[in-house]
Amino acid sequence: MLKRVFPHPLLSLTLLLVWLMLVNKVTPGNILLGGFLGIVVPILTSPYWPGRPRLKRPFMTVPYVLLVIWDIIVANIQVALIILFKPRSKIHSKWVVVPLDLTSPEAITVLAGTITMTPGTVSALLSSDGTSLLVHCLHTDDPDGVRDEIKTRYEARLKEIFG
Repeated sequence: MLKRVFPHPLLSLTLLLVWLMLVNKVTPGNILLGGFLGIVVPILTSPYWPGRPRLKRPFMTVPYVLLVIWDIIVANIQVALIILFKPRSKIHSKWVVVPLDLTSPEAITVLAGTITMTPGTVSALLSSDGTSLLVHCLHTDDPDGVRDEIKTRYEARLKEIFG
């Protein structure tokens, strides 16, 4: 019975918290509406979730999220410096192909999202066989270094998390 009401409990909790952040006021009515959304949305979308991603080491998500937040802050500063002080002729945009060791669609999605959330890089395309990711980098003189940094900094950690 509990599984039918809460098919995805983490999603339910996330929806409640996001709702409370969006309305920016914690009142009984907002908690009730957020709780209602947290129950109804997962029930309505559960047929489209064939399986849940299996996390081998779920507690490794906390350091990963902290790392990504730090990288976003640093990248914002780097991009601002590039835009403000680097002449356009000195900006070297590159396309970088990142071969993937990840096989889980959820892990690949998190990797692509991480790359896109980090200013200065955008995940543009996943190969049809899911073995590589095409990334656009705003400025680099070392595309291989960008590829290696993505693989060691993000992909290796995601392999630990998703197994």
